[in-house]
Amino acid sequence: MTRRVEWSNDAADDFDQAIEYIARDSERNALLVSSRIFEAIDLLAETPTGRHGRVAGTYEKFVRHTPYIVSYRVTDRAILIARIIHGSRDWPEGEWPAE
Repeated sequence: MTRRVEWSNDAADDFDQAIEYIARDSERNALLVSSRIFEAIDLLAETPTGRHGRVAGTYEKFVRHTPYIVSYRVTDRAILIARIIHGSRDWPEGEWPAE
């Protein structure tokens, strides 16, 4: 069963900021990272596999060949993308990374 994908405003902002930052140095790399994030999310819609997240009720999926982590929630019908976070961010258990 393929679930629909819904993005939180925070996740959309995280994604936009990450891609804009990467694009300052390389448009090519920004497109590559963007593609890999979308690929990881598409796979989650098919089979939501990931580890239990640091924030209650979430799961985390590492994005292949990038430093990014997709944090998400699962319902019967949807994958809810909560955040897109760089793995080097300060991310304490139970909280979202500090801005």
